[in-house]
Order: sequence, then C-alpha cells, then structure tokens
Amino acid sequence: MMTDEERIELQQNNPLHGLKLETLLQELVDYYGWEILDTAMRINCFHTNPSIASSVKYLKKTAWAREKLENFYLYRFKRMPRASAEEYDLPPRARTFPHGLKPKEPMELTVESILKSQAKAASAHKERSSRGGRQRR
Repeated sequence: MMTDEERIELQQNNPLHGLKLETLLQELVDYYGWEILDTAMRINCFHTNPSIASSVKYLKKTAWAREKLENFYLYRFKRMPRASAEEYDLPPRARTFPHGLKPKEPMELTVESILKSQAKAASAHKERSSRGGRQRR
C-alpha cells in the first residue's frame, strides 16, 4: 500500500495536477475546436452556443461531465498511459503516473475518425452483449 506522501509525489506527475478547468478547456478548444469536443464527448455545453465561460460553469457543477473531459485531456490530448486496475475507479485528478513520464503529442482527431471509433466500440459492445446474454432453458 502506498503512503500519502508517495501518492502526492506521484500525483504531481499527473498533467491535471494544479491545472485550472478553464485552462484545460481552453487548451482543448484551441487544439481541437468545439465540433471535435462535442463529437467525442457528447456534452451539450459543447454543442449549443459553446463558450469557455458557460462550459466551465456547467463542468464545475456536473462531476460526470468534468471527469469525461479530464479523461479526454489525459488519454487523448496528453496521451498518458491508461489507468491501472487499482486506480481505474479514481477520478482523473487523483490518478498517479510514474515520475519522469512525459505527455506525448496530442492524438490527431477528426469528426470522421471519432464517429468511426464510436461505431466500432458500439459494434464490439453489441457483440459482447449478445454472447454474454441470458440463455433460454
């Protein structure tokens, strides 16, 4: 088990550590734009008259949406390694990364690539569900 001191030291290597939500969102909008953020996350504040101010206000009140955005930032924009099994249920800001691990270049995304990826994931989910469904006796 990790001590609090060790966790804090590792957590400081998390790209979200000390990053304001407004700054995070501005970086994503500057790089990807509202349309890609909307397509990737399906959060209404990115779709209907999006602005940094209104989106930050919504994200501060809505934990699931903020975590979805922070996950996108960590794993698509900063391309950090996926959360370990023990950290999977932690919010993105509480996750740790090994010291010295540097973020990579942002993932190149288009609306088309996101839609294709979502369709592939939905198809895989449907396939798993049909195999794992209840069997009639």
